[in-house]
Amino acid sequence: MHLGRTTLSKFLIEQLRDAPGQSALAALLVDVAAATKAISAMVGRGALGPGIASPLGGAELRNSAGDVQKPLDVLTNEAIVSHCEWGGLLAGMVSEEMEAPYAIPAQYQRGEYLLVFDPLDGSSNIDVNVSVGTIFSVLRHDGKAAPTTADFLQPGTKQVAAGYAIYGPATMLVLTVGHGTHGFTLDREVGNFIMTHPDLRVPEETSEFAINVSNERFWEPPVARYVTECKAGKTGVRGRDFNMRWIASMVADVHRILMRGGVFMYPRDSKDPSKPGRLRLLYEANPMSLLIEQAGGAASTGRAPILDVAPAELHQRVPVILGSKAEVERIVRYHHEYDRGEDKPYISPLFNERSLYRPEARA
Repeated sequence: MHLGRTTLSKFLIEQLRDAPGQSALAALLVDVAAATKAISAMVGRGALGPGIASPLGGAELRNSAGDVQKPLDVLTNEAIVSHCEWGGLLAGMVSEEMEAPYAIPAQYQRGEYLLVFDPLDGSSNIDVNVSVGTIFSVLRHDGKAAPTTADFLQPGTKQVAAGYAIYGPATMLVLTVGHGTHGFTLDREVGNFIMTHPDLRVPEETSEFAINVSNERFWEPPVARYVTECKAGKTGVRGRDFNMRWIASMVADVHRILMRGGVFMYPRDSKDPSKPGRLRLLYEANPMSLLIEQAGGAASTGRAPILDVAPAELHQRVPVILGSKAEVERIVRYHHEYDRGEDKPYISPLFNERSLYRPEARA
């Protein structure tokens, strides 16, 4: 089969044909893809569409997690619900924009899967025309009753599929069903997602990192140590120069890492002690971690694999460090050394042994 003619539907049939009962999963993912096409059209209209202007004369709305909610957040959430609720494939849904799980209406057949999603990741960037996206994850639901909150609180290892759509110069869908990570580009002329990036692999090492440096004063020492070493470049212990990138849209930052390598960090910090991390475990960290690991990378909170974290609540936040495997492992090692009191903070060559300003080594 010619690569350029492999549609998403054909790919899913081939990937899942030998798995009993998986035709329903393929059908669900086709429905999700249809929703992302609709969202792509909404986003593509920009200021010409209905979702950019603030409602109520500029008054701010906030979602259940306390984040500012734009009209397009609500419209994209509704798009996914309307595309996926009627097919008899889902038992329920939950998203970043929902306070509680959404049970499939009684007039529709109830299915065996649960869908969790962030309908418009990076929506704060929508009014400046920066790439945004949709993130989703699929879990199994074994019960026959309508799902409760507890049914959604499954660790990332239980995901049966995960993916994201990125709405940039081209719309792409990146997906895993547990057999590698694969990219599809939307052919707008025919309306199909066509496989363009089969079996994506994250380079094990990298010279690029993504982090919001404006939060540097709040970082834990192991993160500060890693970033300081990267910024030191050839003059430091790493012996090579690094580039820093930060888009403030997780989909865009992680997509770049999948395409060419790198490490993405939104670590634990002290900016808000009530939040152990910034990103949501169910809607953002878990699906992205599965995609990265299926592409040969690694994902960690800094102290534990993200996919092993047991969710305690729907909107739980966690620290996120993911990307090239060797770099993630280095950052994890720095966390362990710090926790044991064994870390050795980087000392600039400007403060060498002959300098009067050489800082004292940590005891």
